Amino acid sequence: MSEHRRKPPQPQEGGRAAARRGQSGSSSGRRAAPRGATGSPADSYGTSSHGSESYGRGGEERPYGGRAEARRAAQRSGGGRRRAAEPGRGGRRGAPGGPTGPGRGRGRATGPAKKRIIDYPRAGKYGWRRWVPSWKLVSGLCIGFFGSLVAIAGIGYAMVGVPNVADTAEAQNNVFYWSDGSPMVATGGETNRQIVELGQIPEEMRNAVISQENKTFMTDSGIDPKGIARAVFNMARGGETQGGSTITQQFVKNAMLDDQSQTISRKFQEIFVSVKVGAKFSKDEIMAGYLNSAYYGRGAYGIQAASRAYFNKDSVDLNPGQCAFLAAMLKGATYYDPAGATSIDTAATPEANSKRAKIQMQDTLDKMVEYGHLDAATRAKYTDLPKVQNPRSNTALGGQVGYLVDLAKAYVVNNTNITASDLQQGGYSIYTTFDKKKVKALEAAVKKVQKENIDPKKRPKTDTHVQFGGASVDPETGAIKAIYGGEDATKHFTNNADVTGAQVGSTFKPFVLAAAMKWGVRDPEGLPEQAQDERTKVSPKSLYSGKNDLKIKNYDGTVWQDDKGKEWLQANDGDQSLGDPPNYRVDLRTAMQFSANSVFVQLGMDVGLDKVKEAAVDAGIKEDTLTGTTFPSFSIGISEPSAIRMAGSYATFAASGKKNEPYSVTEVKSAEGTVYTHKGKTEQAFTAQVADNVTDVLKTVVEKGTGTNAQLTGREVAGKTGTTDGNKSAWFVGYTPQLSTAISMFRYPDDESIKNRKFLKMYGTGNQTSIHGASFPAEIWRDYMEQALKGEPAKDFPTPEPIGQVINDLPSPTPTPTVSETEESSPTPTPTPSKTKPNPKPSESVPDCGFFGCEETTGGTDNGGTDGGVTTSPTPTDTGDTGNSNGNGNGGLFGGGDSTG
Repeated sequence: MSEHRRKPPQPQEGGRAAARRGQSGSSSGRRAAPRGATGSPADSYGTSSHGSESYGRGGEERPYGGRAEARRAAQRSGGGRRRAAEPGRGGRRGAPGGPTGPGRGRGRATGPAKKRIIDYPRAGKYGWRRWVPSWKLVSGLCIGFFGSLVAIAGIGYAMVGVPNVADTAEAQNNVFYWSDGSPMVATGGETNRQIVELGQIPEEMRNAVISQENKTFMTDSGIDPKGIARAVFNMARGGETQGGSTITQQFVKNAMLDDQSQTISRKFQEIFVSVKVGAKFSKDEIMAGYLNSAYYGRGAYGIQAASRAYFNKDSVDLNPGQCAFLAAMLKGATYYDPAGATSIDTAATPEANSKRAKIQMQDTLDKMVEYGHLDAATRAKYTDLPKVQNPRSNTALGGQVGYLVDLAKAYVVNNTNITASDLQQGGYSIYTTFDKKKVKALEAAVKKVQKENIDPKKRPKTDTHVQFGGASVDPETGAIKAIYGGEDATKHFTNNADVTGAQVGSTFKPFVLAAAMKWGVRDPEGLPEQAQDERTKVSPKSLYSGKNDLKIKNYDGTVWQDDKGKEWLQANDGDQSLGDPPNYRVDLRTAMQFSANSVFVQLGMDVGLDKVKEAAVDAGIKEDTLTGTTFPSFSIGISEPSAIRMAGSYATFAASGKKNEPYSVTEVKSAEGTVYTHKGKTEQAFTAQVADNVTDVLKTVVEKGTGTNAQLTGREVAGKTGTTDGNKSAWFVGYTPQLSTAISMFRYPDDESIKNRKFLKMYGTGNQTSIHGASFPAEIWRDYMEQALKGEPAKDFPTPEPIGQVINDLPSPTPTPTVSETEESSPTPTPTPSKTKPNPKPSESVPDCGFFGCEETTGGTDNGGTDGGVTTSPTPTDTGDTGNSNGNGNGGLFGGGDSTG
């Protein structure tokens, strides 16, 4: 490099250059050593911080092999980044410079590093190694953790006490209140328990419980670690708590009735108590404690009370089959008691519970043989459920109170976080919607009809097993004001206001009319996939054929056929045609007034059975009670809704289309305060135009149709009568603007010992030729409503706005029929109707008119008729015989498949 381009030498002292040289007087460990204070410009390194000579680039020796070596040396001498400043070197802050002048380094002068109790992050380690704990630290933490657990466990073990069986099952009462706030009854916490010694408990009972619940009971320590871990994990995830896995744990859980909270702390408390019980008590004492404290259902705590409740005998006299049965009850009597518990869960029917109990009982017996507790020959004697007696009830629950309590309890369990077990322990104040005056009035109205007309002794073949049901709902809120569940809740255990399996008959027809007004009939010219969108809303003035044995058609004009390919002819009550020949046309108002089956079956097909179903559900009917939804007879009431649901669905029409879900509890309180408050939710199920037109048509039924027996003094009434196939049930459902009420009547044995029970015909019942909705049900409805509405001002229904188009508006006079004394069984149109024969010959062809005009009929399949209500269904089973029915068949466009109610 040329001389004139070389950098001139820097001044050796004074000014900024000197300050810079002083500042770099010590090495930071990341740079080469700075020049010395007095060296020549050619020098590369100055004197080191150790006082040794530094040599330049001209081959002189360096004290370290490079920057890395210098950094390691600095770390060894200084202990990390915060190393002490040494003579001749500038620290990182304020350290002296070199020997020739003060430095301006940034280092901090520190002493030797202090030792820490917990060396974390670790000193002297860098990168990820600083964050890896040493084995000493890990070992110390583990020892401390497990030591703490041992200490906590010791303290917990010392603090808990062992349970006393005599203190168990001391549950509190639940208090139920009427709608006015006055007490109805205190129940639910009564104690039904008698402690017995182990010698009074059969060995088979002990072995049954061991075989089914805890086969290692005699050898285990009293706790199941896997079960505990599973329960804790499940609760930590927010799931339900699980019961004790061992008999010892279950005994402890039964005994700790003072605290039924489902928490992890509660579970650990149970563990401590279980360990202590296992250490202090013998296995025999634990077994006796468990069997004497367990809940077996029917209010029975302990084996002695259970033996009396189910078999009316002492526990010492139980046989192996009965022992296995009671062991099944420990699983939860709600779902295993053969008496059923439909008030708590509709799935807990007597039939379903009996099936579950038998399976569980047989499994227990099999395990007893497998584990050597029972010989095969003895086990073979017990293949069926033992005969059990009807459940005993608190005498305070007699009359209608028991049904009211059951209904309120079911509502609480199904609509709050309170479980059936919580209710059994008691301590709740439950405020209901039930009106004391209305409940008494409904019961009095039923008893009046029973006393005056039903005489089982005089007419044993026709007047036995007669039952009534009823429910009354406030249209404005959905509050259930009254129910009639049966003669006495302590004698008749099925709540007849709830689902009974009794078909509703022609009281279903208003849903068909509502569907026709809401959606309309389908256009027969449209393609199937387009037809749902091409509809004509129906006016009550629309005309349909009221001919008996009417050939039913699909909406596209094809004749409906059953699963055997036979045409379906719809019969009217008494084989009577409604209307004038030759076409027998009547408007929908008249058809509803005299309950013409043929009209509403064809209307349902034209609208679409799917829309009829939707209208019923929209009004408030539960979908799982609808039967045969793909068959024409669906439109005339082969379904089995409860009286509560029928009253609630008609209340939707009374409220101009506003639906309020029926409810029976307004508030629930406990010692901690209010735990539930009902919050109503109103839905607009139908427009006011649709609902008010349905009401207007149903007014005609009561004013001059089949429901005249339900007329009230000075009040407008809308309602519908209904009678079913084989005269097996009869209904009247009606309403005023303030109250909607449904009354049912049927014959059904309440003796559970009768196998294959079925609904019985009511021909001759009450000394009547046949029972209709217009007879006893309408009389009960009238007598009750007169008293229930006494003192309330009369209100009129809204005037309906015109709706829809007149279907089949052909120039033909509409007959003016005259109603007979009975309901739909004897419609007498004027002029005199033609009574068609069940099987008309081809030469007797009569034109029938539906949505598609008139055509000649040439006969077909006559499936019989009924009293203006349900006709024999094209389903293969007789739905009137059982609570549920299944239908299979090819129903044309809307048929086929299975239909289960």
